[in-house]
Amino acid sequence: MSARFPTIHSGLALAVSISITASAHATDQSTSQDTKQQPIELDKVEVWGTAVTSSSVNIDQDNIQLRQADHISDLLRTIPGVDVGGAHSLNQRITIRSMDDKDIDISIDGARQNTYMFHHMGNLQIHADILESVDIQVGKNSVVNGGLGGTVKFRTKSAEKLLKPGDTLGGRVQAGYNSNKGHSLAATGYGKITENVDILAYHNHVERGNYTVGGGKILDSDGDEIDGTDGDVLGLEGTQKDSLLKVGVDLDANQRVSIGYERYRDEGDYSQRPDMGLATDLAIGGSLDIPLEWPTEFNRDTYTLNYDAQLGGTLLEATLYDNKSTFNRDESGYAENPAYTDWAGNGSGIAHLRGLNLLAESGFDVHTLTYGFEHTLYDTEYRFDYDNGSSEGNEEDSSTISLYVQDRWSIADLDLIIGGRYDTVELNTTLTDESFSEFTGALGLEYALTNALNLGLHSTQLFKAPEVAEVYVGAGLYDTPNPDIKAETGINHEASIDFVDSILGADAFKVGATIFQTEINDYIYDYAARGFKDNVGDLTIRGSELYLGYDIANLQTMLTFSRAASDLDATSDYPQFDGARIDRQQGNTISLNLDYVLAAPGVTLHADVLDVDDLDGGLDIDGASLDKAKDGYTVVNVSARWAPSTIDGLSITAGIDNLTDELYASQSSRTGVSSHPRFGELYLYDYEPGRNYKLTLAYQF
Repeated sequence: MSARFPTIHSGLALAVSISITASAHATDQSTSQDTKQQPIELDKVEVWGTAVTSSSVNIDQDNIQLRQADHISDLLRTIPGVDVGGAHSLNQRITIRSMDDKDIDISIDGARQNTYMFHHMGNLQIHADILESVDIQVGKNSVVNGGLGGTVKFRTKSAEKLLKPGDTLGGRVQAGYNSNKGHSLAATGYGKITENVDILAYHNHVERGNYTVGGGKILDSDGDEIDGTDGDVLGLEGTQKDSLLKVGVDLDANQRVSIGYERYRDEGDYSQRPDMGLATDLAIGGSLDIPLEWPTEFNRDTYTLNYDAQLGGTLLEATLYDNKSTFNRDESGYAENPAYTDWAGNGSGIAHLRGLNLLAESGFDVHTLTYGFEHTLYDTEYRFDYDNGSSEGNEEDSSTISLYVQDRWSIADLDLIIGGRYDTVELNTTLTDESFSEFTGALGLEYALTNALNLGLHSTQLFKAPEVAEVYVGAGLYDTPNPDIKAETGINHEASIDFVDSILGADAFKVGATIFQTEINDYIYDYAARGFKDNVGDLTIRGSELYLGYDIANLQTMLTFSRAASDLDATSDYPQFDGARIDRQQGNTISLNLDYVLAAPGVTLHADVLDVDDLDGGLDIDGASLDKAKDGYTVVNVSARWAPSTIDGLSITAGIDNLTDELYASQSSRTGVSSHPRFGELYLYDYEPGRNYKLTLAYQF
């Protein structure tokens, strides 16, 4: 969106939340008519970074640059209520309040990314360096957003935001080195072709190796080192390339059109199950006498056409997009074992999303109306060509239409928010060919008790239709029809309080909390029985997010806490799941962020600590079958950046991730121990990298 136009906010989505910035650039704590907890706008981006805003806390984009993010987890893990499971390049799996990425609306430049390609990988593939901003709505708090558990909106970089005032041409080169293991090289050029036309071209090339785990040993479930391993996680070595071409046209002072094409490629000799850890890969590969690594390619091509306008008192955003992902794997390695020759061949999956989004906001005296329309077409295709000459495949598709309107009625210091949304989903799948439609509503109250203290109460109804099957297990080919399956419905309740003022000696003292309860009726479990999806009961998730910030002079601090506990009230058909939690649930999580600007010109220091508590074993849905307990962990990252005043545009950033060399796996990743009748005990531990020294050299001109 053009920097001249204010962002159209979802209003209700931000109203419940805590939206306090940690930005050193931002000092204005005033509220807008749109939302009293609106994140504070950052200054024009003059350096390379990613502005991360969240309804549970706001992190300064300069802070993000210091982290040298090369995985989405580097951007998001310290945000309360948010985690990213998986360390493999194919397995960036965002969770919000323990709900996985299938329950979250994810978009890049307005193009939806919810393509459920393969249950052993995440639904998002992008490199963090390309991102200009990330906006996260923690929880469903608005009829404007359709995600059951929240919304994540990524926006890629654009020339208009990078060009300095008066400049018509700019560029940047960056080289990065990770000791554990990898290196990258990125180049960007941007400028104005004419007074009204700007263009950006970006390319990033990343080479990843097999990193070493914390402590340098691959352990089994008993804590013993696995024979034949040397501490490196195999099946990670590959290449990622991310390219972006974006052209922007200012039609006039109030209208802008931008056309974008992003091309993402990921290729390597990867493990069959990128989310399950080396111990499981070794056990399965050894038992079947087949290779550990398989030639794999993931490709994504996304085309976007965006229109932003301010037409009188109305702000308008429109996006037309085409997003196609393909997954290909050479599985001829099965032929190395004569017993599995008939399994050998090449598999491919295609997930194709096309859509149109319209979002408008109009002001009428004390009323602010937000209204819009979404239409999404989703097509999937699976094919496997066996080396013996046979083949199999399947196709599925769905069509979704959504309409919504929301009114924010401001009366003195009180805002009343009322909204309604209508969704209709048509499915053409093996599971069902039914249509699902629902009207949902939302009601909220916000009160500014003082200029510094804000209160909020909100309730939003939920709806999610059954989904198209995952692609790379047949695209529904092996599913069992279930004509009686119901859509998920429910309600999300939230209450929030936040306070910001310059007290206790601070330039900005910030404190706030949100408590929530999410009720999902007719919860759908993909593996209620083999190949059978069904409604297994009513799921309740309860929790809270808290933060405390204290900024003084050159020091910024932010301490956060989050928890989310889930419980399933199972139906009589599935008593074995009664009382179960969802598998992605985390233990209580605390994060601490510290940033300090030294007196020496151009030197900034950063440290962050993430502490996740143990989670006891117990019944869960889709978790390990033998031991479901999750180990807690503490990860410390430190970094420093120097931008010498003698060389304008040069920056040198150095840091250490996982300073204490902790052996850990995110609790949003695969964890625990399962028992398999053939492979025996499987340790499902998706190891994260151990200590990693990082260096980034960048020059922007």
